[in-house]
Formats: sequence, C-alpha cells, structure tokens
Amino acid sequence: MAADYRRGMDDQTTIFIDNEHVTAEAADRITVINPATEETIGSVPDCGPADIDRAVASSVAAFNGEWRRWTPDERVEGLSRFSQAIQARAQEFADVITAEVGTPASQSIMVQVFASTMVLDQYVNVAKNYAWQEQRQGSLGQRVLINKQPVGVCAGIVPWNVPLFIAAMKLGPVIATGSTMILKTAPETPLHGRLIGECAKEAGIPDGVINVVSADRAGSEYLVRHPDIDKVSFTGSALTGSIVASICGEQIKRCTLELGGKSAGIVLDDVDLDAVMNDLVMSGMLNTGQACGAQTRILVPDNRHDEIVEALAAAVGALPYGDPTDPNMVLGPLVSGRQHEKVGGYLEAGKAAGAVAVTGGSLDSSFGKGFYVQPTVFAGVTNDMTIAREEIFGPVLSCIRYSTVEEAIAIANDSDYGLSGSVWTTDIDRAAEIAGQVRTGVVAVNSAAILDMASPFGGFKKSGIGRELGPEGFGPFTEIQSVLLPA
Repeated sequence: MAADYRRGMDDQTTIFIDNEHVTAEAADRITVINPATEETIGSVPDCGPADIDRAVASSVAAFNGEWRRWTPDERVEGLSRFSQAIQARAQEFADVITAEVGTPASQSIMVQVFASTMVLDQYVNVAKNYAWQEQRQGSLGQRVLINKQPVGVCAGIVPWNVPLFIAAMKLGPVIATGSTMILKTAPETPLHGRLIGECAKEAGIPDGVINVVSADRAGSEYLVRHPDIDKVSFTGSALTGSIVASICGEQIKRCTLELGGKSAGIVLDDVDLDAVMNDLVMSGMLNTGQACGAQTRILVPDNRHDEIVEALAAAVGALPYGDPTDPNMVLGPLVSGRQHEKVGGYLEAGKAAGAVAVTGGSLDSSFGKGFYVQPTVFAGVTNDMTIAREEIFGPVLSCIRYSTVEEAIAIANDSDYGLSGSVWTTDIDRAAEIAGQVRTGVVAVNSAAILDMASPFGGFKKSGIGRELGPEGFGPFTEIQSVLLPA
C-alpha cells in the first residue's frame, strides 16, 4: 500500500458539540469499511434521540446567543478563517476521505478538499456584496426596509460521495447568514466529521454554531422531525428526499433538496473528438462515476455513431483503476459492498435488455479484495432501458443513438431527473441555443464540469428543490422581513 489507511482514524466515542468532542450517549455503533481493502478502519456512535437533542439544544442556544450579535462582516471573516483552517489540514482530510470513500489520492486533494474550500471562498465573495437590507418605496408612499434574516437552526444531511464538498455548500451560507447547523455525516463516511468541527473551532466560530453528529437512518429521521429544526438541507437520493420533503411538509418546515440525476451529454456531429474526449469521459467517470451530475447517458449522432462509440470505449477502457492510494489511478473502488452489488445488478440488467458492453461490463474480483467495477461503456441502449432511466452511481456510460438534434433534446429531457447536462460541439453559439432547451439546472459546453462554484446549482423535476451556490444559495438560509416605516 502506498499509504497507511489507518493514520488518523480510530474507534471514535465522541461527537462534536459546543466546539468540543463530547462522549456520545449512544451505545450503538456505525462501522466504517475501507472500500479498497474491505477492512474495518474505524467506528463512530450511531446517535439517537439523546445525542440529537443535545446537539439541537446547543444550536438553538447559539442562534439565540452571541452569534446573533455578529455583524455580516464578522461572519464573513469567520467563514474565511474556516476555509483557511480546512486548507491547513488538507492532506489529513484527503487521507481520511480516500480511505472512507475510495476516491483516488490523485483526486482527493483537489476534488474532495480544495474544491470544498473554493466553495467557501466563493461564498465569502458573495457575502461581501450581498444585500442584507434594502430600502424600497412603499405602495402608499411609506418607506419599507427589506431585511434578510437568518432562517434559524438547520439540519444539514450530506451523502458519502463528496462529503466535505457538499458540507461546504451547506455550511458556507449557514455561517454567512447567521444561522446554525447540526451537520449529520453519512454512515458510510463519518470519520472526517470530527475534522470539520475542529476547523470551525480553530476559525473562532462560536460554540454551537456548527455541531457534527453521526447517525444512520433512525437518527437522521429524528433530526429531520425535531421540532426545533427550522430548515433541512438534504443531499442524497430522490427516494430519501421524498421522505424528507414529506416530513418537512407535514411540519411546514423549510427544506432544500439536491437529489439524483441521470444527465445526458449531447454529442453533436461536428464534435472534435480529440479535443474533448478526456473531458467527455471524465464527465461521467469522475469519482468513479459516483456523482449526482455525472453525464451517464451519452447521446451519439447516427452519422458518427460507430466512430464515437469506438473512441469512447477505447478511452474508458484505458482508464487506470485500482488501489486509490496509488497516485497513478484515475478510478478507485465503489464506496461499499451494497453499492457494489447494486451496480452489478445494473450491469446485468443492461445486458439482459439487449445493451452491448463494448468495454467492461462486469464486477472485477481480480484485486482479491475491494469493491471494484470494470469501467463500462454500453452501446445499443434505448432510453426506455433501466440503465438509461435509473441512477447507477458507478463507472457506467450508456450510448444512445439519435438522428436529429431535436430528437437528442427530446431524449435528454425524457427523464425523471433534471440536474445536469452537456453539449459537445465546435459551434458554441449553437450549443448555447441547445442548452436553453434542455430541462436541467446546469448545462456545460465542452466541459466535464457539473457546476460552477459561483453560480446556482440544483435541479429540475425529481433532481430537487431549491438552489445552492452563488447568491441564490443564500436564499434558502434566509427569511425575508418587511419593516413598514412612516413616510
């Protein structure tokens, strides 16, 4: 092994409340498995009502205490220090997340850590110029002050695929707006959570503003249902998101949902394959395909179909994958045995439906241990197949043939999801026109990017409700108050 997976990891008995590691009351444990070795690398408390109640009470006290007196400028400075604290411990974060998630070390520093601090830094830039208060002329001649107030005590529930990055998308606006948050880590990847809390403390963020807990499904639902939670920010599957939305609807509680995707990359017939192939491949394969915005449906024009599929298969088949601590690896294992089994089921479903694996197509047991999947490209896929409808969350691309651009747009939009998309062409003006007809929250042109850190990110349809990032990312964490003053 190129690195010691166990460095900085152990059986944790504490959770992070009031800027301290406090002993959890929960007796149940969550075991963390290294997806590359299938070894146990640590465990954390599976928090129940007592621990959740304590974390929520701390965040309520913080919201009503010293934190309310911080000015917007002071909060911005604190947010900047928080980003710097994470940067200072970047390698520690990267090592732990590589061991938990299986993200190749070649990507962990940038994709998992520095991308997270870039998000926080963009929020700093937005907050410096944000209109926390506006003055308007009222309809009857009076003056009206429009105040952006903090939404209150928030629950932040993050998934396992890019856990620090998604936590940053939630914690940035929490700190900037003056709200507070109980951050609940994913049960597959909880070990780095203690580092987030420690960085908040090092940044001088007051006690209770950011509390970090670990819990599985029961504890997560208890947190969402807690009567003192004002808002839930959830990132995860559409199925779980629907449950979160139902609970929030019952309680008339604010929620933001960033859910799944089944994004389509529309390859036009004038594409320069040599220029875009690396980005086209990585648009679907980044983080071993475990990304909500991955371009997993590749729409290929009839008149260049065989050429493009052959080139795509060659590029994907050449991707080095294996031990994520090896700096030469581009892809690693899937996060868990459950995910490994799930992706294997999709591979078999694709072949049973008539799709042809032009490269890959199977789980990979050649490493002896680890949850590995052969990087796969399917051809002969139709948009009604399961592999074209459902989110696989693995290194699997499905090539779908089209005849006209209008048909390609229709196929791209024929999905329950609407998170990301892309257009690949030499004609940028044409690409922009096509992008405007695609019903997704983000459309990239000739780029593997699934979002821009200074611009709103979120989805249409079952891909979610609300937006994160950019000035729009502050809205879900504020309440708008009108103060009517005499003329």
